[in-house]
Amino acid sequence: MAAATTYLELSEASGSAHKFYEVVVDGTRVSITFGRIGERGSTRESTFADEAKAVSAAEKKIGEKVRKGYAPAVKGGRQRRAITRREITSVRSSARQAPVLWRFHSGAPAFGIFIGEDEAWVGNERGDVFTLTHDGQVTGRYGLPDGVKCIVADDFWIYAGCDDGRVYDLGGKVPRVAYEIATDVDIYWLDIDDGVLGVSDRQGGITIVDHEDEFQWSRRSAGDSAWMVRCAPEGAFHGHSRGVTHYAARTGDPVWHAETTGAVLFGWQEPTEVFAGTSRGWVHRLSRATGAETARYRCDAAVFSCATSPGGDYVFAGDNHSSVYCFAADGTRLWKLGTGCGSAFSMQYRDERLYIVTTDGSLACIDASPAAIHAAEQGELPQRSDIKADHWQRVEATAEVETVVASAIPSGGVVVECVQEGGRMRVRVISDGYDRSRAVQFPKDIRVPGARYLVTEIHTSASGGFYRARGEIKRLL
Repeated sequence: MAAATTYLELSEASGSAHKFYEVVVDGTRVSITFGRIGERGSTRESTFADEAKAVSAAEKKIGEKVRKGYAPAVKGGRQRRAITRREITSVRSSARQAPVLWRFHSGAPAFGIFIGEDEAWVGNERGDVFTLTHDGQVTGRYGLPDGVKCIVADDFWIYAGCDDGRVYDLGGKVPRVAYEIATDVDIYWLDIDDGVLGVSDRQGGITIVDHEDEFQWSRRSAGDSAWMVRCAPEGAFHGHSRGVTHYAARTGDPVWHAETTGAVLFGWQEPTEVFAGTSRGWVHRLSRATGAETARYRCDAAVFSCATSPGGDYVFAGDNHSSVYCFAADGTRLWKLGTGCGSAFSMQYRDERLYIVTTDGSLACIDASPAAIHAAEQGELPQRSDIKADHWQRVEATAEVETVVASAIPSGGVVVECVQEGGRMRVRVISDGYDRSRAVQFPKDIRVPGARYLVTEIHTSASGGFYRARGEIKRLL
């Protein structure tokens, strides 16, 4: 009997098809190959007692995928999604070296960074995401299927946006898919506010989707190469080759546009202002309300990244010649120092320390206190610690879910249920004390109609319109 092959691709109405799933039944052997379209993928094989059991097992797997949105397709009909990465520079700074306290080698050029109250996060082009303490001790390692574009925080939640077009929730023991982006969008940057995702792209466009990963609106700017998107309750701030544009939250209507000196390569925001670093070496400081420029800061080369201290009292920038800068709020340059580990693709300031992720894959912690900077300008540097994480194994992203019997539900756990509503799979809380009409923001690739799940916590969104799951998720039997 000839082998039977079933080939599926993710084929949602939103156009986000970029995964394949192929099942081959050959006698008693079932071979399953899956992965991103355009790549070889991973293969798993199983052998069964007879052909009937092999066919039954294959049909079960195919049915699971079809319920998750996969559909029959012609192999080779779709191409791998477009991926753009910023050109890496190897120019070494001629400035004196910054007082680097420690440097972690992530293993590949790194874009993603988030510095939280307890941990520092770094994500690189290999799909590695590491967590470290503020003194540089590695505490964990996640493995994502493709390069990390950026890491963003949204209240309690930490998300990593990747080159495979997915945004992963890193709040549990394993990464889970929270959003998926259409394959015709060449992603440059991502940001999330209260579950609302903003995506800026190579063509200069911006797309907004809600907490259920449903399209809200998109706009095409007057420029291209949109490296900046910052989301806020009042809307999105979108930086591209022609400047920065503010779009209203609900409608996507333009509120204001500000021209910049050079193309925008990075953006930062504070409660009342946004900051845009440009290709001509400037950081522009703009009012969030009106777009009016309140200050600007001059660097000596193209600005790859920028950040501020709380309230914008100090403004930091990293150029493409491996230098970092600090300015007073009024525009006065206070210092310029070399990183010693490449150009800073992203940065964040916290508690008198400037954290940067760089072109050589480092997460570096710079002592930005006045005393340490003054000493560095005199050539006096602290003893730097170099950290590696060779022994840490990757915790891979997966759609597999641990199971637990319903009778073993612990005190405080919350039960939710996945239901089919109008062609979409929604999640609702069924535990007492919650509004069952509200949807729950819940990982996309583990939803099975009719299934119930135990989650650690359920929080009301800042807007009050939906719930958000946090922590571990287990499927109830």
